[in-house]
Amino acid sequence: MKKSFIAALAATFILASCNEKASVGKLTESGLDKKNFETEVNGKKTDLYVLKNTGGMEVCVTNFGARIVSVMVPDKDGNFKDVVLGFDSVQDYITTKGNNYGAFIGRYGNRIGFGKFEIDSVMYSLPTNNFGHTLHGGDNGFHTVVLDANQIDDKTLELTYLSKDGEAGFPGNLTCKVTYVLGDDNTLHLKYEAETDKPTVVNLTNHSYFNLDGDPNQKNSDWLLFINADQYTPVDSTFMTTGEILTVEGTDMDFRTPTPVGKRIDNFEFDQLKNGKGYDHNYVLNTGGDLTKVAATLESPKTGIMMDVYTTEPGIQFYAGNFMDGSHSGKKGIVYGHRTAVCLETQKYPDTPNKKDWPSATLRPGEKYESETIYKFSVKK
Repeated sequence: MKKSFIAALAATFILASCNEKASVGKLTESGLDKKNFETEVNGKKTDLYVLKNTGGMEVCVTNFGARIVSVMVPDKDGNFKDVVLGFDSVQDYITTKGNNYGAFIGRYGNRIGFGKFEIDSVMYSLPTNNFGHTLHGGDNGFHTVVLDANQIDDKTLELTYLSKDGEAGFPGNLTCKVTYVLGDDNTLHLKYEAETDKPTVVNLTNHSYFNLDGDPNQKNSDWLLFINADQYTPVDSTFMTTGEILTVEGTDMDFRTPTPVGKRIDNFEFDQLKNGKGYDHNYVLNTGGDLTKVAATLESPKTGIMMDVYTTEPGIQFYAGNFMDGSHSGKKGIVYGHRTAVCLETQKYPDTPNKKDWPSATLRPGEKYESETIYKFSVKK
């Protein structure tokens, strides 16, 4: 009886151990449980998709808003860190108000003034959601929809969506696709495509919040930022571009040499930092749409993790997390405090549809919208 009891106890222990390992095995390297991303939104299923390269880098994406949920990259000591903010479940993304963590943004990333624009003498009106303007496609933009996902292989994920004529006030049936490709050189390549059956405006981007410390408790003050831009587009007190293009020379907007994000951010005697509550500005890139030229570089001195940004777009929005206020609890229950991340959103300039001299965002039938952005991760040597 005693031997039988001991054998049974041992068997129970082994089974429990195996079950524990099986449960742990279901988690991603960043600690996400796929089950927490499986639900239905408006009759469409959501899921979590995992990309991995040969070096161990991992990128997790949910098709709810085509959001990048986690990015695991090695630091200078070879320890992997999750360098983007997000949530542990799709329900958190759905129910948390005012969040666009890691999201696919459209139809128009950034702002459209007073929610109005004109094409071919036809005026269109959009729902406004930000100081009287339309921000990131409005409250019902692409960050709130479920895209159709097709994971081609371990490193490639395609997500497609049909935005119907009149959706969020935009004209035309717009078929769009975003493809995430993870390279063995620790690059995350984002490829955007779109076509329309009626003249419309398109400006697609990604809204990942990067924390290269891999620790959302840490502020972004000491991170070094380089932006390859001699000019920027100033904003008024409602964060709307004024139509001017000004030089960064001799101003607190100059990041042409690597500079700590927090060095000048609170100089509210400078009207642009006052208007933006810190940095929340579009930079006019010097790269000319050349995908081989670095548009921006962010570096954490603490971890040594660097991120180079490349893009075919003419502009990049540098947002320093000025409105992060501790109201969102993210992955692992960590509260996302003030300025604990940086966004670098590649884009057409804000309110381009109402600034005729700026690079056009108009897409017409028979044309194809194409845009590419690369985030390349490395360690400073």
